[in-house]
Amino acid sequence: MSVMTAMPVIVQSGGALIASPSSALREQVLHRLSGRCRPIQQALGGADALSKLEKGEWQLLFLDRRLPDLDAEELLSIIQRRFPAIHVVMLDSDDQRADGEGSTEELGETNDHALTPLRRSAHSQKNAEIAKIEPLPGMIGSSEAMQRVYRMVRLVASRTTTVLIAGPTGTGKELVARALHCLSPRSTKPLVVVNCAAIPEALLESELFGYTRGAFTGAVQSQLGRIPAAHGGTLFLDEVSELPLGMQAKLLRFLEQKEIQRLGTSEVTRVDVRVLAASNIDLAGRAARGDFRQDLFYRLSAFPIELPPLAERRADIVPLAEYFLSCMAAAMAMPTLRLSANAARILEQHPWRGNVRELQHVMERASILVENGDTVEADHLYFSYPKNLVHLPVHPEC
Repeated sequence: MSVMTAMPVIVQSGGALIASPSSALREQVLHRLSGRCRPIQQALGGADALSKLEKGEWQLLFLDRRLPDLDAEELLSIIQRRFPAIHVVMLDSDDQRADGEGSTEELGETNDHALTPLRRSAHSQKNAEIAKIEPLPGMIGSSEAMQRVYRMVRLVASRTTTVLIAGPTGTGKELVARALHCLSPRSTKPLVVVNCAAIPEALLESELFGYTRGAFTGAVQSQLGRIPAAHGGTLFLDEVSELPLGMQAKLLRFLEQKEIQRLGTSEVTRVDVRVLAASNIDLAGRAARGDFRQDLFYRLSAFPIELPPLAERRADIVPLAEYFLSCMAAAMAMPTLRLSANAARILEQHPWRGNVRELQHVMERASILVENGDTVEADHLYFSYPKNLVHLPVHPEC
C-alpha cells in the first residue's frame, strides 16, 4: 500500500493533521511524516478534524475522502474559506491514492532559521478573507467564537447524526438544538424537548417510552411517550448527564436499534427520531470516572458542538443587550431604550458567570429601573454577585 512517493514541503512552525477513519491509512501517513514535522495529530472523522483545526495551528491536512460523518468536499470547502493557509492533501482509503497541489514536492533542505514555506493554492488565495456566517435562527452574535458554532451547526443540520451540545449553563444550548431542528429536513415534524433532570427517576421510563393502560398502579389510560411523540422529527435530551445508569442502558438500546417497547406490552415499535443531547458538565470526564456509560457517551457525541461562555465572546455582549432591550420594548409596546456608552463599557467588563441568561436578566431589571427615561445608564445595572466579588469602576460619560 502506497500513499505517496514524496511528502509536501512543510514549515517547522506548523504541524500536520491526518483525518481518516482508516487506522491503516493514518499509520502509513504517520510513518512517512516521521521526523519531518511536528506536532502530528490524528482525527477519526470530519467533525473531529474541524474541531482540532479550530484549536491549533496547522500547515498540512491529510483528508480522507471517505469520512464517516461529513462529506469531504463540503468540509474541504469550509477549510479553504476558514483556513486558507492550510495545505490539503486528499486521500482515498479505498484505493490509497493521494492528490492535491504540491503533494509530490520533495521536502527541501531546512534548518532552524531558514525553512521553505508551503505554497498556497490559487483557490486559497482567492478566499483569504473569511466569509461571515449568518447567525442561527433565534441567536445573536458575530464573534469568532460564535462563527465556529454557526459553521458546525450548518454543517451537520441536514444530517441524521446525533449531536452533543456542550457548554456552561445559560449559553443557549436549547437555542442551538432548536436551530438544528429548524434547519433540518425534519423541521415540519415535532421537536420534543425532555429535561432529564426535571423528571423523577421512577417516571423516566414511562415518560420516554410510554405505557399502556394498567401497566402500573395509576395508569388509567395509555400514554404515547416522548420518544414516539417525536417520530419523524427531533428528540432533544437536555441535561442528559442526569440520566440514571439504568435508564442510560435503555436509551443506548434505543439509539442502536431505533426500537422502543412501551411499559405493559411486549410489542416493539420502530421509531424514526434524530437525537440531540445537551450537557453543562464534562460528560467525557463523567464517562471516564464511570458515572456515565462510555458507550452511550460515544453514541451521543458523534458530532460534538461546544458553546463558548459569554466572557469568551465579548464582542457580542452589547448587541445582545440591545437585542434584549428591543424585545422587552416590543412586549410592552414601548419605545426601545438605548444603552449609554458607560453602561456598555461596564457590561463588556463584567465576568458574566451566568452567561447570556444572566445578561438577559440584568437588562430586564435595568429596563424597569429606567422608569420614564429613555436610556439605560450605569446606575441602572444591577448584578447578582456579592459586592466583594465584583469590582467594576464606573467611568464618566464621554
